[in-house]
This record gives sequence, C-alpha cells and structure tokens, in this order.
Amino acid sequence: MPAPAAGVRFDRPDEPDEYALQAPDPRVAAQAAAAAPDASVCVACRAGRVDSDGYCENCGHAQPRERDHMEQECGPVAAVSDRGLRHHRNEDAFTVGHTALPDGSPAALAIVCDGVSSATRPDDASLAASRAAGESLLAALERGTHPQQAMHEAIVAASHAVNALAEEPQTAREHAPHQNAPACTLVGAVVTDGLLVVGWVGDSRVYWVPADRSAPPARLTEDDSWAAQMVAAGLMSEAEAYADERAHAITGWLGADAYELEPHTAGYKPDRPGVVVVCTDGLWNYAEAAEEMAEVVPLDAAERPLHSAQVLVGHALDGGGHDNVTVAVLPFPAPPQGAGSA
Repeated sequence: MPAPAAGVRFDRPDEPDEYALQAPDPRVAAQAAAAAPDASVCVACRAGRVDSDGYCENCGHAQPRERDHMEQECGPVAAVSDRGLRHHRNEDAFTVGHTALPDGSPAALAIVCDGVSSATRPDDASLAASRAAGESLLAALERGTHPQQAMHEAIVAASHAVNALAEEPQTAREHAPHQNAPACTLVGAVVTDGLLVVGWVGDSRVYWVPADRSAPPARLTEDDSWAAQMVAAGLMSEAEAYADERAHAITGWLGADAYELEPHTAGYKPDRPGVVVVCTDGLWNYAEAAEEMAEVVPLDAAERPLHSAQVLVGHALDGGGHDNVTVAVLPFPAPPQGAGSA
C-alpha cells in the first residue's frame, strides 16, 4: 500500500482485525447466547468452555459482548449496530432521540459514529462522540437553536469528547497524547415537521429515500475520503477511485491528531414523505448508490423503522459483513409527539 499522504488515515473495512478468527454470524450467536443455559459454554460450537478473556478454548471464537449487537427504538427513530462477520469487536456507536421544539413541533435525531480502526481505542472514541453529540443536539433543539446550527455545535462537542480521550492515562501509557490518538467519524440527521438537516465528518453517509419509490432517492453527504477527493479533482471516475486500494483512506475525522475540524452541515426541505437512512460504510459498501440503497429499504420503513434498520443490517451481513455496520432510520416528516414506539 502506498504511504498515506498528510492528513489521511487508513481505515480499511475489507481487512480483518488483528485477531484472525472468523466470527460466527452475530444474529445466530445472539440467539444462541439467549438460549444457552450456561453462559460459560461457547455460543458458536456449543462445546468449548469460555476463558477469562471471552474466547472459546475449543474453537477460538470470541463470545458476544454488549456492543456486538445493539438495537434501540426511540419514538419515531430506530437504530441497529452489529459487529459484522470479520471483526472481533464493534467499534461503531449510535445515539437516537426525539424531543419537542419550543413551539411544540416534533424533532427526531440520530448520530452514528464509526471508530477509526487504525487508531487507539476506536470503540471508546465512537461511544464518546455519539453520546456527546446526542446530548448537545437534544439540548440545543429544546432551547430553540436552529437545527443546522445545533448540528454544528453537536459535532464540535463530539470532537471535544474524543480529544479528551487522548489525554487520559489509558491512552498516555501507550502513546503520546496526540500520537495515534483515539479517533472516529460522525454522521447525523435531524428531522422536524418540515426540515431535514444532516451533518458529518468522515465517510459515513445519509441517504434520502422517498415513500413514493417512483421519485428519485439521493445521497445527502459527501465523503471525506481519498476517493472523493480524486473524483472531485477530476483525476478519476467514481468507479476507478473506489476500486483503488486507497479509496477508504479518510481525510476528515474527530480526534486529537486531526489537522483541523471541518464540520459539514446541510439543510433540506423535502417536498414529500420518506425516510432518512444514516449509516456507516459497513452498510453502504453493499448499497453504495442512492438507487441501490432505495432498493433494499423496506417499503414500510416509515411505519417500522426498527424492522427496517434490522433488514438493512442483515443486507450487509448477507453481503459479507466485512465491517462493523450501523444503521439508523428516521421517517420524514417527524411524526407528532407520542407517535411511534417509546
């Protein structure tokens, strides 16, 4: 692989983690774990004992952990996150929420973060960022801050939270504070009864899928990546750029070693109902174009966001599950308060 250019971090989803173990399908493992009467028996081979580090002494499989598979439904928005089939842990994290604006109108939000696997403590970085951004966003919306400004502030808050990890003793023991610091990407969306706002740093994405499938879907974010830079500069076609081994080198991230924080935000006013899909590259690698994403989003996604997020994660796992995968689904416009599951 060519040496990375300045301001580039490599985060390659097609390579397994340092543990060269093929993980069992997390959906099957989770069911087995729930049914197993003895938690010390491996959920994969159902024969070996599990050692103190969480690995089977017989087949070597890592056992399911709390973050291996997570699901949450909050009012009209839902999210699912999964470790995938190649990685030994889930380095993604998310926050979903809903609230009322000062005028009483509804708002729903989702934040999705993807830990940079080449960094120190990427799982801690994504968790800290998603929590900080979600808390900031909810508070700002409830104060009456415009959603686009609230999203900008949330990304800044997430950046501060990730930067703080670099100063903690756990990181300092392994590295100088700004050397290979904890890092992650972030993407988020806010929907109200008439406005859709997105924000991001990195290469996770937001897609718009109209309820009327005869209308065109759209990708609402642009990647901070080597491939996107090559396409924007006119040096490669999109197909050529994403076929290159450097395609997933990111040029923007949250972390103490980032050159400069450049939060991207954008606002849209869709003219029809639909759903917003917020996801990491663990999904969009298997449905990259907006048309491809629309094909795998269930037709009843607005009424069943959790089911739809489950379907989309399943699509990534069935496609190979080479990376952690996290998906949030938000209906647009935001339903009135009290609609959806709590």
